[in-house]
Amino acid sequence: MTLSTTVSRTIYGLLATTALWLTGCKKDPVEINPTAATSATSVNDWILATMKDYYYWNDKLPANPDKTLAPDKFFGSLLYKYNATSNPEGDRFSFIRASATELKAAISGETKTTGMEFDLLLRAQGSTDVIGVVLYVLPGSPADKAGIKRNDIFYSVNGTNLTTTNYATLLFGDVPMQTFGFTTAQNGTLVNSATTKSVTAVVFQENPVFKDSVYTLGAKKVGYLLYNQFVPGPNGSSVASYDNQLDAIFGKFKTQGINELVLDLRYNPGGSVASATNLASLVVKGLNGQPKVPFARTEWNPQITAALKNDPRYGNDFFFNYFTNKTTNIGSQLARLYVLTTDRTASASELIINGLRPFMPVNTVGGTTVGKNVGSITLTDQANKANTWAIQPITFRSFNKNNESNYFEGFKPTVAVNEPYGALFPLGDTRDALLAAALSHMAGQTTGGRRGTTPTTTVIGSSVSRKSGGSSMFVELPR
Repeated sequence: MTLSTTVSRTIYGLLATTALWLTGCKKDPVEINPTAATSATSVNDWILATMKDYYYWNDKLPANPDKTLAPDKFFGSLLYKYNATSNPEGDRFSFIRASATELKAAISGETKTTGMEFDLLLRAQGSTDVIGVVLYVLPGSPADKAGIKRNDIFYSVNGTNLTTTNYATLLFGDVPMQTFGFTTAQNGTLVNSATTKSVTAVVFQENPVFKDSVYTLGAKKVGYLLYNQFVPGPNGSSVASYDNQLDAIFGKFKTQGINELVLDLRYNPGGSVASATNLASLVVKGLNGQPKVPFARTEWNPQITAALKNDPRYGNDFFFNYFTNKTTNIGSQLARLYVLTTDRTASASELIINGLRPFMPVNTVGGTTVGKNVGSITLTDQANKANTWAIQPITFRSFNKNNESNYFEGFKPTVAVNEPYGALFPLGDTRDALLAAALSHMAGQTTGGRRGTTPTTTVIGSSVSRKSGGSSMFVELPR
């Protein structure tokens, strides 16, 4: 298949006038009834034509897909299906949304939210009762103002106990106000309390730079950064204020002479490739002023690749993200890097691990990461503005400087540690299980393997993985 003139123009329009939005983990589609102006058939025609041009696995599309399906179901029917056994490198991450505007806002960290993120667990093994354990609360959010904190455990919403059959509706449905009922651990048993706290979701812009600290531990001066999404700046802003905030933090780290660094990406599902490149440029060791050193390379389908390589406006550089030589880089002060990870660590977070490993030892502490070595772009129907659907198909695969990309099963931790639900210390506290394990390893007190105990209850979900866009990433491209 060759790219049509129309598609070539579309590529140029995408690259020349806007950022490519790259994302991938949240997979639950939002279904709406198509309007008369955008019938399911016309939407599906657009979806299929776009997938033929942009999908990374465009050679795997079905020959005769059923266009009578609703757009979300039709899109799902086109995907190169993932199977853990027979097709472990298949598509787990492409998705569709009814509103492109809402999707792009969410990718920039602006969502309608109560401001608390949580994991969902079975209350007891074999039970259908569900509890939520608060992982963190956004400063200034409704949950923060209501006094909800990390390690709080809730069991009910609006007077109804959470179960495996109702939690999705109670927690993620369109509910004007949510009143949470809380439980406490007493002698190893959860006891429901009379405490309730009410919150109303609002449109809220999250600052992903959550916390930074410097610890002095003997001869070691340890920098710590908790970073929850790779976003350069607030939604709609042309100023990369969050990236600038990271630059300032690393300037402080450099001035204070840190010689160890812990990046806490345990709840970071991804983000801007430009922001990932910026962060990596602050950490990387051994650049020494060299220009055009690759942090990451992307591989697209053959048609897109040929079109861009042969276009003098882009050429081969389009496929590379190069490190920037930054005055606040601390690589010369470091012998290694620690990254705190969980099964919510994905995409651009994994890009940091993979992209820095050719330059310095990277120790991961916590859990196995998601395994997202692919990315996508937000595509909308430019010819029909009445079509509000946006598709987010996988369009490329990522590699590091050494052409390594084989982490579709995730990065397994150097030191395996579980978060002890019900006994969580504040994030950044040196008693926190993941941070404590990293500090122990860097002090030579542990060499690897598992620390702590295996959870006795089953984790069935996480609000972090349901963030709109999931492992969201966008890339600023040359104009």
